[in-house]
Amino acid sequence: MDSFLERCTQSVLEGEEEQAEDLARQALDLGYPPLAVIEDGFIRGIRKVGELWEEGTVFLPELVMAAGAMKKAMAVLLPALGAGVQSPAQGHLVIGTIEGDIHDIGKTLVATMLEANGFRVTDLGADVPVGRFVDEAEACGADGIAISALLTTTMSGQRRVVEELKKRALRPRFKVLVGGAPCSQEWAEQIGADGYAGDAVAAVALARRLICAG
Repeated sequence: MDSFLERCTQSVLEGEEEQAEDLARQALDLGYPPLAVIEDGFIRGIRKVGELWEEGTVFLPELVMAAGAMKKAMAVLLPALGAGVQSPAQGHLVIGTIEGDIHDIGKTLVATMLEANGFRVTDLGADVPVGRFVDEAEACGADGIAISALLTTTMSGQRRVVEELKKRALRPRFKVLVGGAPCSQEWAEQIGADGYAGDAVAAVALARRLICAG
């Protein structure tokens, strides 16, 4: 089984979506435990890609391809997990680009990487009103809210989401993550958010630290 798991890892590293999906189906046909294949095969691959990204060894196209391969495999394996087996889900985040900002690519990559790393994600898209972030987080029982802002003129909306959570007495319940070109850790601290991530890999690490450990 070790060699099979290595092939799963490699399919993600190489961003081979069809191969990853095929290996996931093979795993079920061979009777391999889905959870073991996910954790020791595919997740190992996506984590390695994250390490290579941080080292500067791989770049955005490879990152996108790896996340796509991971999602294909997970789509096959997650439904096969038995009712008595604990899901590898890391937590649930609501994500979107704040109202007045239609930039979507960076936010979508973050959402894809979060999903590829075992998080459940509710993606609200772009130009999302402040209140909708909070409404959706409440409605789906999320653990946190991730807010993207790519313009200096819209980043104040991130502050308003935090204020809206406080107004509804929900601030301790939901972690708030912010990101986008004009943002920084100092900005996150200034508005009372829980953390800032500058790219998709950093967002995964931040979500793990805030939600899985918190």
